[in-house]
Amino acid sequence: MYSREIQEKRQKPRHEPVENGIPVQGTWTEAFDEADLSSVHRPYSFPLLKRVKNLMIKEWESFIIQDDRFYLFAKFCNFKYYCTAIINIYNMETKELIEYTKHIPGGSWRLPGNLHNDSLVGRSSDFFFKIHTWLDHKSIEFEMDIKEYASRPAISVRAAFDLAEGKTTPMAVSLLFSERRNMYAYKALAAVRGELILGGQHIQLEPSKTSGIFCDFKGFFPGRKHYVWGSAMSFDKLGKRFGFTLGENHTKEPYSNNENALWIDGRLTPLPPVKITQNGNQLSDWIIQDMEGMVDLVFTPKELGYNMSSNQEHSLGFYNGQVLGSEGEEVTVRNVWGTGERLYLRV
Repeated sequence: MYSREIQEKRQKPRHEPVENGIPVQGTWTEAFDEADLSSVHRPYSFPLLKRVKNLMIKEWESFIIQDDRFYLFAKFCNFKYYCTAIINIYNMETKELIEYTKHIPGGSWRLPGNLHNDSLVGRSSDFFFKIHTWLDHKSIEFEMDIKEYASRPAISVRAAFDLAEGKTTPMAVSLLFSERRNMYAYKALAAVRGELILGGQHIQLEPSKTSGIFCDFKGFFPGRKHYVWGSAMSFDKLGKRFGFTLGENHTKEPYSNNENALWIDGRLTPLPPVKITQNGNQLSDWIIQDMEGMVDLVFTPKELGYNMSSNQEHSLGFYNGQVLGSEGEEVTVRNVWGTGERLYLRV
């Protein structure tokens, strides 16, 4: 059975994923006090002014919230030269997909380096969102309002991720692209409570039925980056909440450290590196497997989206197969709604 070292910050105190100007590598079970990658010394072979170095750090936060009727994906990116918000809401009963994309020139959204008690706020004439990460109280709060436009209804979301319920163990990783360039990610699966309003329809999000995955990314990503990522969550036949995130991002030493994770009833299982292949057109199946026999999944896209300005392909569809937990338990995945994403990042 695959395993890797999981470090506790309390055992070896670290305040950020950088030590003496050099990025560290590893997997932890809690967020760092600060994730300011600008403290990395000379991430490139030539010296850079601090403000130029900051432009090279790309960052985003994403939410996935799902119950047995609705699936919401929200992603907020600061690529420094522009900011992007991508929202997808899928009604599983009516098969209706609502999409919203917003682009803002410049890096006006400051994503928090500290997730323990900080906020990210964005607004425009037709759009407002606020993310308050409050890990000191094991909570992440999300608010969003989008005005009605043409055939798209007004959208309003108020949701809170409760990391205390189910005693969720999150995962934080620092992964190296080179000796001086790294990416940092924090991920957590949790019960979600709140409400979703679509036009005049009011949907209550009950924590016993609603799950969410929150992700925070920052990194000195390569100048030409092809990043493939997928996730899904549901409940097994015993009523246990489970979810997984799987990525293929070409970092160094992915066997010893990567961003792949499985949660079963709040318990974290770090997963081995995976290979994601797709033969044929965009609607053909994704085959997701590892070399340890822990991940054997097929993702079948049903709804496709493409964001030309940020070179992102976003697919919604079904996962089938199985994933193994660290104690050998088999999680059977049968027609579980999830997401698949391809990011072609040029920096």
